[in-house]
Amino acid sequence: MTGAGAPLVIALDGGGSKTDAVALELDGTVVAEARGETSSPHVIGMRGSADLVSGLIGRLLEETGPRSIAAANLYLSGLDLPSEIDEFRREIAGTPWAAATVDNDLFALLRAGTGEPDAVAVVCGTGINCVGVRSDGRAIRYPSLGTISGDWGGGWHLGERALWYAARAVDGRGAPTVLAEAVPAAFGLDTVQEVIEAIHFGRLASNDLARLSPTVFACSRERDAIAAGLVDEQAEEIVTMAVTTLRRLELLAKAVPVVLGGGVIGGRDERLLGTIERLLAERAPAARMELVTAAPILGAALLALESAGAGVEAVENARSTLEERPAAVVQ
Repeated sequence: MTGAGAPLVIALDGGGSKTDAVALELDGTVVAEARGETSSPHVIGMRGSADLVSGLIGRLLEETGPRSIAAANLYLSGLDLPSEIDEFRREIAGTPWAAATVDNDLFALLRAGTGEPDAVAVVCGTGINCVGVRSDGRAIRYPSLGTISGDWGGGWHLGERALWYAARAVDGRGAPTVLAEAVPAAFGLDTVQEVIEAIHFGRLASNDLARLSPTVFACSRERDAIAAGLVDEQAEEIVTMAVTTLRRLELLAKAVPVVLGGGVIGGRDERLLGTIERLLAERAPAARMELVTAAPILGAALLALESAGAGVEAVENARSTLEERPAAVVQ
């Protein structure tokens, strides 16, 4: 049954820079779409996150008219710990989607890239995170709270390191690098000192450092040794997360997909992807790299349809529509 009065399926994917939501009929037809800013509770707080999600779902239901919800699957960056998932559930209690499946946005990326029961996904966008699943239900997750939980990578860390190297190049503590000119130019400023002071005095937010990620890749392509080293370091960290997860799941010897996505990876930098492919072949030769170019809302929608008991035809119908939506790129 589709059309007015029929149940809807709601899917939402929230990343570090934007949040996408769709409403689908049970046959996989997309009937409403909405987009908002980041819904990460690390950025806007848990209450703000729940309000933004509820606002987007409300916009969907305004388009479709009043409909019951057969399934709602909500995947958000920043829901990294079980306690955070529980807190988000408390914030949406009392809404028509209170019984939604709620989890980290990595699961949407994973499903966008593969339907296989043994798989690993690494996202590298504003930040970096990884998840691995096995057919017996075992899963490997990471807190993904930045340096305090052992993480390095993504647009923010690349930007932070770019500024660090630029500052040292200017004052003589480090090697020369074109980042010394490129970093202030990225912010419309003249000198590295101006960037430092703008951040120190709050004229630039610390989160704005993620805007330097494209600069790092551009300087790497200009053969700047410092920038190229940062790109290699990023590739190393992505492969380390993937291989560690495969090892912990005892899947190193199996032909397992390693799904890669996020804005940094989505830029398809040749050095980054080539280094990832080479290191993965050396350390997990049975694994295969799967690059997700579609927006992760695809995976969220497929998971929501499957939660509602939709069949293969409905899933493929949704895929044919949503895989045309390109993933965000930050470089």
